Amino acid sequence: MIQPVKEKIILGIDPGTTIMGYGVLRITGTKPEMVAMGVIDLRKYGNHYLKLRKIFERVTGIIESYLPDELAIEAPFFGKNVQSMLKLGRAQGVAMAAALSRDIPITEYAPLKIKMAITGNGQASKEQVADMLQRMLHIPKEEMPSFMDATDGLAAAYCHFLQMGRPVVEKGYNGWKDFIAKNPDRIK
Repeated sequence: MIQPVKEKIILGIDPGTTIMGYGVLRITGTKPEMVAMGVIDLRKYGNHYLKLRKIFERVTGIIESYLPDELAIEAPFFGKNVQSMLKLGRAQGVAMAAALSRDIPITEYAPLKIKMAITGNGQASKEQVADMLQRMLHIPKEEMPSFMDATDGLAAAYCHFLQMGRPVVEKGYNGWKDFIAKNPDRIK
């Protein structure tokens, strides 16, 4: 009997309070394909609470359109401005709440981890990340977005796809004696 090819939809989000990026990946078997990417433009809303409401509404709409199985979201990195960090954390939390309201499991990835997964360089620029995604997913140049936030959202989804095939394996050493016992070849 032929096993049906498993399909999974991953929604990736790059949180922001001005521009929030998202990308949707369809995984068929082990082959990823970009379904959609775009931005939620929040620049016209002056009120932070109104922005949060728009984030919730738009992310919920994206979820209803693409029915993702999982959400991969970029974790805010620690910036110098505490106020910006709080606003970014709220934006991320509201996007997560939209996914949680639909029982979608969430995985957070540090920006460094996402860049590393896509380009092999944790210090890669947004342009380098976008260029690698374009090549790996065979996205025509005319379909590449003007805002890099969209490719950053897609990068979160692609990072999650790469992690799926490689479950985190715990080394599980109970101290140095255990390490030495399990790795005798590494002792000089």
